[in-house]
Amino acid sequence: MSQARFPPTARVRARADFDRIFRDGRRVALPVLALHWRRETGPARLGLAVSRKVDRRAVVRNRIRRVLREHFRLLRSQLPGGDYVLVARPPAASASAAALREACSQLLRRAGALPPPAADGTMPAPHSSPASPPSSDPPPLAGE
Repeated sequence: MSQARFPPTARVRARADFDRIFRDGRRVALPVLALHWRRETGPARLGLAVSRKVDRRAVVRNRIRRVLREHFRLLRSQLPGGDYVLVARPPAASASAAALREACSQLLRRAGALPPPAADGTMPAPHSSPASPPSSDPPPLAGE
């Protein structure tokens, strides 16, 4: 049941906390979102900053917040402890929910909070393929 809710204790809400994260934390960014984070003990907490510069309409800003909060809620158990603040940028207003989720995941991976995605290729992994036995024939000489 703890995975089903996003409790208030999982949110960064105090101005002092935001200031501390922006001042002392690290940052990675994409055109749609920026992530500021600070590793700490305790569970992962999320802060959201979606200003009127992103879009003047509250309904658009609230949609961005809902999508990001839900995505973080689903990933929260996989994240190391710390405070994570997502800052929306103006292109987020026209981004789809899937694009916002992907940008969030990509930022968390770049920050080292999530492992890289599994490869979906058709080639076997290099460590799982059987090694071919070395040839017993000597290599050909240059003149032959």
